[in-house]
Amino acid sequence: MTRQRPEDPSRRYPWEDDEYKPRTRPYPHQDQHQHQNQEQQHPQGPQGPEHPTTPISTPPPAPKKLTVTRVALWRTRQLSKQAVTAFRKAAHADGAKQSGLSSLTYAVMMNYAADAAMAVALANTLFFSAATGESKGKVALYLLITVAPFALVAPVIGPALDKIQHGRRFALAGSCVLRVVLAIVMAMNFDNWGLYPAALGSMVLSKSFTVLKAAITPRVLPSEITLSKTNARMTVFGLAAGGVFGLFAAGFANIFGSPGALWFTAVLCLGNAWLCLRIPSWVEVTDGEVPTSLRAQPQKPKRQPLGRTVVVSLWGNGTIRMLTGFLMLFAAFVVRAQTEGDAFMQLLLLGAIAGAAGVGSFLGNAVGARLHFGQPDQVVIGCLSATLVTTIVAALLPGLITAAAVGLVGATASSLAKVSLDAVIQDDLPEQSRASAFGRSETILQLGWVFGGALGVLLPTEYWVGFTVLSGLLACGLAQTILSRQGSSLIPGLGGDRPIRPTPVTP
Repeated sequence: MTRQRPEDPSRRYPWEDDEYKPRTRPYPHQDQHQHQNQEQQHPQGPQGPEHPTTPISTPPPAPKKLTVTRVALWRTRQLSKQAVTAFRKAAHADGAKQSGLSSLTYAVMMNYAADAAMAVALANTLFFSAATGESKGKVALYLLITVAPFALVAPVIGPALDKIQHGRRFALAGSCVLRVVLAIVMAMNFDNWGLYPAALGSMVLSKSFTVLKAAITPRVLPSEITLSKTNARMTVFGLAAGGVFGLFAAGFANIFGSPGALWFTAVLCLGNAWLCLRIPSWVEVTDGEVPTSLRAQPQKPKRQPLGRTVVVSLWGNGTIRMLTGFLMLFAAFVVRAQTEGDAFMQLLLLGAIAGAAGVGSFLGNAVGARLHFGQPDQVVIGCLSATLVTTIVAALLPGLITAAAVGLVGATASSLAKVSLDAVIQDDLPEQSRASAFGRSETILQLGWVFGGALGVLLPTEYWVGFTVLSGLLACGLAQTILSRQGSSLIPGLGGDRPIRPTPVTP
């Protein structure tokens, strides 16, 4: 009969128990049989019984007959093995393997990969086919496909998360399975209108995955790392996976056409469903959770109000997300209008802006994963101020260079501000309310992106007009963020007129 271990209320998850031993999966080396033969010949090792022989991983043996092709293959194999080893070491660092964070990281990476593959497949159909001022119908369709997923997810997914107390892993896997079906539908209906509702549904599911991931993350957080660094690390891994698998999707699209890239997307989504089911079961431990409320005085009972610092970070992050959503769509339409008929120039100019934004996002998350910010709310205000200054410069000096600068600064500021928001949620909210707070914060960021993206589609295709309007909105957002930090607000009930750290609500 198994002896029952007394419950310790200070430990919420099984992996925090000192007696917990996760399953380990041996990773066989290529020279495993060689080491076994050596151990049989020297059972006590060359240094005696007190110092047993430790297997050392060696590079693959060099080819006997040296040719250019064989040496290239041997070197590629060696570098690939080193890259896989380094990746596993980074993914399992800081106790991520024991807590289950590495399993969630793999699922997030595959979601980024599926998004990148689908973007490559739909690039020529939805991105470049959207007319500027000549076809309002296509503009409306483009707005529906790109912005509607955020608008649908934002007001629905937050309350839904508060009701889903069990089955979050299966919700993640279910969203991936549905994306498999929709990817197949898009591949089989690539030349008719069946493509568009399937693309819309797939993007909605992708955003739902992001919000669900945010609610699960606190459940797999190792004790050696903070939430802000955890989210920054997963974003860096996700961006890298998106870049790699996006190249593979481009290869499939080049060989088999865009439907081939969509079939590749379906395979990625199916693999992601399997990865989601491998997330540890303790993410379902939701006993004692208290939902959060954005209002200073919640209208429903048993709701944890957010503190002033969290609200400040939410206002700043939401405003910066408005800029990133605006630039993504506005730049596409401006470049389309200014280079009508020259597809290569369109791709080159958009690549410059998107590349700057990608570098900024990677840089911001990499810096945020390594640094510790003592006053996160001031970091958020500084990031928002930097984006405002850059946008004003772009309005005064319109052009591709300043637009790329806005993309670089905006993406960097967005990443750093998100890291600061994660840190504030971890520091200012009780543990039983963090999962709900992360889910609701993601919905606010989604709404900010929606608003900016809609402006980017609807405003005239002139750099100075768009950046002037955006500068005014950023200034309003900065004023609200600063007032909230001072305990005031432009919008009663949704600003800083609340305690810095409210009293925890008991379930």
